[in-house]
Amino acid sequence: ATNLRANLDDAFMRRLQFGIDFPFPKPADRLRIWQALFPPDVPRDANLDLELMAERFEIAGGNIRNILVTAAYLAASNGQVVKMEHLLHGTRRELQKMGRLVNERDLELV
Repeated sequence: ATNLRANLDDAFMRRLQFGIDFPFPKPADRLRIWQALFPPDVPRDANLDLELMAERFEIAGGNIRNILVTAAYLAASNGQVVKMEHLLHGTRRELQKMGRLVNERDLELV
């Protein structure tokens, strides 16, 4: 499985019998993923805006999970609840891992 089908070699693709494309989830779907994956026992800031995260970043569920894990560890290591700054830090790292250009304006809080 891959989110980057364009990176697959043509010779490799010929060996596959089937290929199924799954588009990135839409903002409403991403919001549900953010809500479902955020562990209920992890303390969070009251101003955490998962709707903003869902609207602003076109990513898959696995990426959202990675961002949440990074944010939770970062917050815990600082003795804090998960805040937007932690989510945005995790998002920056995840986008970089994906090879995406990071628009710093997207990572600013309005």
